[in-house]
Amino acid sequence: MKSYKEMDQNELLTMKAALEEKYKEEQAKGLKLNMARGKPGASQLDLAMGMLDVVNSASDMRTVLGNDTRNYGDIDGIGECRRLMADMLEVEKDNIIVYGNSSLNIMYDRVSHSMTHGVAGSTPWCKLDNVKFLCPVPGYDRHFRITEYFGIEMINIPMNEDGPDMDLVEEYVNNDDSVKGIWCVPKYSNPTGISYSDEVVRRFANLKPAANDFRIYWDNAYCIHHLYDDKQDEILNILKECEKAGNPDMVYMFGSTSKITFPGAGISALAASFDNVDRIKKQLSIQTIGHDKINQLRHARFFGNIDNLKAYMKKHAELLRPKFEAVLDAFDRDLEGLEVGSWVKPHGGYFISFNALPGCAKKIVAMCKDAGVVLTGAGATYPYGKDPLDSNIRIAPSFPTTEEMQKAAEIFTLCVRIVSLDYYLNQ
Repeated sequence: MKSYKEMDQNELLTMKAALEEKYKEEQAKGLKLNMARGKPGASQLDLAMGMLDVVNSASDMRTVLGNDTRNYGDIDGIGECRRLMADMLEVEKDNIIVYGNSSLNIMYDRVSHSMTHGVAGSTPWCKLDNVKFLCPVPGYDRHFRITEYFGIEMINIPMNEDGPDMDLVEEYVNNDDSVKGIWCVPKYSNPTGISYSDEVVRRFANLKPAANDFRIYWDNAYCIHHLYDDKQDEILNILKECEKAGNPDMVYMFGSTSKITFPGAGISALAASFDNVDRIKKQLSIQTIGHDKINQLRHARFFGNIDNLKAYMKKHAELLRPKFEAVLDAFDRDLEGLEVGSWVKPHGGYFISFNALPGCAKKIVAMCKDAGVVLTGAGATYPYGKDPLDSNIRIAPSFPTTEEMQKAAEIFTLCVRIVSLDYYLNQ
């Protein structure tokens, strides 16, 4: 296929006219497809329906230790649920605190507490002149909203093929004591699908922060969300690496079942050093009398152990894989060789990241919307919603059906081609 870059003006104009005619035909169909968020599809949610039957009015509501889940107690979560989440995150059970349905809520809580009460006895961030967070980009928009909400200055850190630019991370963290944290999605990153290399994880663990209250916010949201049996990314465990490096307290790890069971009724967990866990439990004892232990019991009994959970996730992969491949096949078929953008073929996670030509992302997203395909807003994957190149687009294939994804992908690649032709016509 001839690259648009190699075409002359007449060829570009002829191609554009033909594609615009096709676009009008797509607009006339009145499609309504929404890929704005990484929501599980209905068929995925159906997999967890049996969980609603494992606990009922006739059930023994006690944990294996005999604690009554209907009552107060177990502020850090019931033991069997802590064990399940510890195995999922590959940490020790004593490193785990189980919360409610949202890991995002835990992250917000950690930032909020740091603002008002400081970190491990340090000065509360609200009393400091400047507080900064490093933000690998493109990244997760909800992370950025938390730090923006608290008025924390966010600094872009480019993502490489093996994770964040660690030279830049080290330069900031090791030399600027106003840098208090960094957001990370280390496995099947949102939205790029990239997993951090062993070298990147070790460099994180061996940071020498200028600020003694610096923390790595390690959102391990997709730790068991593989798409393939024979292509599964593995990353080093940051808690273990930090302990080896003499920095055991430097990281907070987060995880949840939001994209495993029910997003609105799952469980979440924080994993941290023993000292961090002790400090956080003291705060929790003031903040709450405990999270939903009946739901924790439901999860523990439904899965039983980590092997059953992994087998269950293979069913998720069987449902998600065709949707991802519908998008990636369309990219290969319609865009390969045209020099109109780049993309990564992820082995897991929930997103596909497309990098359009500079200045084209907003136009592509707007054109897709006018043809009935709603995408995440252009710029959302950067702090303050500002992509300096107006290039990155996040695609979330999970919610529509496979057939809908095939149609949405066709419209997306059509819009990419039309906008890219305009780009080359204006060079």
